[in-house]
Amino acid sequence: MALALWFHDAIYDVHAHDNEALSAEWARKALLAAGVNEEAAGHVHALIMATRHDAVPEGRDVELLIDIDLSILGAERVRFDEYERQVHAEYAFVPDEVRLPRRRAILQRFLDRAAIYATPRMHGLLEARARINLQRSIAAA
Repeated sequence: MALALWFHDAIYDVHAHDNEALSAEWARKALLAAGVNEEAAGHVHALIMATRHDAVPEGRDVELLIDIDLSILGAERVRFDEYERQVHAEYAFVPDEVRLPRRRAILQRFLDRAAIYATPRMHGLLEARARINLQRSIAAA
């Protein structure tokens, strides 16, 4: 779990669409080179690939990793708003007429889930605030 968290955004290029795959492969190769067995390296690879957020997480490790990755959505309002400004600045090279609808769609996918957070603790701590943050952000975009 810790290794997946360390590696999950190791390769991050806002212009690319394969950051997770590249980070996962780098992690797998680095772990194998360090003497970690194939099964463990493969598990880290799979955890990192789950951070693509293209499916609802399943399995205890994946659920916890994704809940940690999505914790920013349930941050206090001031911090969440700062995060949203950072995301918009990071993608400022994308014209508003493209960037804003894409951002709304991404956030809406999380809001459409029956539960944003899979683990009981994160759900209890962050779910309600995440839903409020997402709704505000979608309405503002």
